[in-house]
Amino acid sequence: MFTKNTADDGQAVFLDWLHDYQRDWLKPDIVAGVTAAAVVIPKALAYATVAGLPIQVGLYTAFLPMLIYAVLGTSRPLSVTTSATLAILSATALEEVARGGGETQLLAACATLTMLVGGILVLAGLLRLGFVANFISDPVLTGFKAGVAVIIVLDQLPKLLGIHFTKGTFFHNVLALVQGIPHASIATVALGVGTIILLVVIEHLWPRAPAPLIAVACGIAAESLFGLSAHGVEAVGHVPTGLPSFTTPDLSLVEQLWPPAVGIALMSFTESIASGRAFAESSEPTPQPNRELLATGLANIGGALLGSMPAGGGTSQTAVNRLVGARTQVAEFVTAGITLGTMLFLAPLIGLMPHTTLAAVVIVYSITLIKPAEFRAILAIRLTEFTWALIALVGVVLLGTLKGILLTIVVSLLALAHQDANPPVYELRRKPGTDVFRPVSDEHPEDETFPGLLIVRTEGRVFFVNAERIGQKIRALGVGKRPSVIVIDFSGVFDLEYTALKMLTEAEQKIREDGIDLWLAGLNPGVLEIVRRSPLGATLGNERMFFNLNYAVESYLSMPRPDRVD
Repeated sequence: MFTKNTADDGQAVFLDWLHDYQRDWLKPDIVAGVTAAAVVIPKALAYATVAGLPIQVGLYTAFLPMLIYAVLGTSRPLSVTTSATLAILSATALEEVARGGGETQLLAACATLTMLVGGILVLAGLLRLGFVANFISDPVLTGFKAGVAVIIVLDQLPKLLGIHFTKGTFFHNVLALVQGIPHASIATVALGVGTIILLVVIEHLWPRAPAPLIAVACGIAAESLFGLSAHGVEAVGHVPTGLPSFTTPDLSLVEQLWPPAVGIALMSFTESIASGRAFAESSEPTPQPNRELLATGLANIGGALLGSMPAGGGTSQTAVNRLVGARTQVAEFVTAGITLGTMLFLAPLIGLMPHTTLAAVVIVYSITLIKPAEFRAILAIRLTEFTWALIALVGVVLLGTLKGILLTIVVSLLALAHQDANPPVYELRRKPGTDVFRPVSDEHPEDETFPGLLIVRTEGRVFFVNAERIGQKIRALGVGKRPSVIVIDFSGVFDLEYTALKMLTEAEQKIREDGIDLWLAGLNPGVLEIVRRSPLGATLGNERMFFNLNYAVESYLSMPRPDRVD
């Protein structure tokens, strides 16, 4: 029924899903596209305001990038526009280069940023760097998104209250917000809080209903019927009707914008591939990382020429797309078509939308980025990863989003380095009556030990960073045991680096002088060949290197020993 998954070589035929398209998929695709549009369009408008851009930029972002991805992408349900994370990252980047400039300068800066994001994604795809997304661990990403949610909510609360103040650091903004509460507009607060309640009720009672569209429609209706602007409720104002005009990137801003563009590109790809994988059905091809880089990159480049902000796959709209029955990318064509209709005919209505309504939409959906259950799940398993998640959260809140994303990457790399530098080392015993060796545990006191024999196992890559640490752990396991033979199980070691091998050779010589023999067992072919080519291989010979632990133990038991009586 579906096209089989192919190698991720970036050479699969575009629109390959079209060859297998079935007529009975058309209705669910249309329904899904219309429903997703009801979620995508209001949120895209709201996220444009989060980025500090004119509201129509949200429509532009929900149009061409989605069409381009539908043609080039490998995920059937993925809905590509923008997200809360990308919006706040874009806001920080654009604020640095367009501060004090007019709307024309801001739009040119936005086009430049989006073009750079697209170019970076395309380059990464051509270089086959799809694996890079895996460098951000789930706990770090959990913390990063929670921090982004805090920043977004704090940014939107003044609009919800109808107050204004100069933005600054996190603590400055919190203090200014508290001081501004007495000056809040009652009508603005009432409409904003009412919108939040409406969204929450709809999401809980009718989860498949287009809650953002209903909330936005109610806000526009309230403004039209009750003249809320006369009571201090600020509206969006004029929104241009018609197609977006061609926007030329400002090349003079490339030097300033490329560093944040790298971070935005990374988050765009990370969110896109995570959403695509999460909602792929078992009968569908798995999203191909390098093709996804190319597809989202070209979607951003095309969108930049029409003035869109950085785009990527969004979890919420992709979930809606899938849950209401989307089978293929036809649903995205439908969503883009409705967005086009909105640009051509509904722009005047959008201009009546109160800012507090948009702020309410942003707050409700941004809060979902904070997932206490995920923090609890991480803490229940390992305190270390929970600490990384908190560092990412605090880093984003206190340092800002761009520095925060850099911190999350550094934390992820440090986490990876920590794991490589501190591999596990176990003492093993044999399960009675079997050839199964397992770590020493109070749960299995009956496991067999062998006097004078210490069996240990390490795992992963053994190299210059962790070799000394592994040696320390092995020595600690031998304290008080006075073994005559130490067997190291290498079955879990996939690589042995030169420096580590040299240290192992020196360790073998030292313990041999102390009357202890070193044996190796379970070496894979590559590691075995490395050892054989070294002085250690000549020292050990075939007599002290074994196919597995069971052979090593049997050889040990067959050795004549002075304390054994035949």
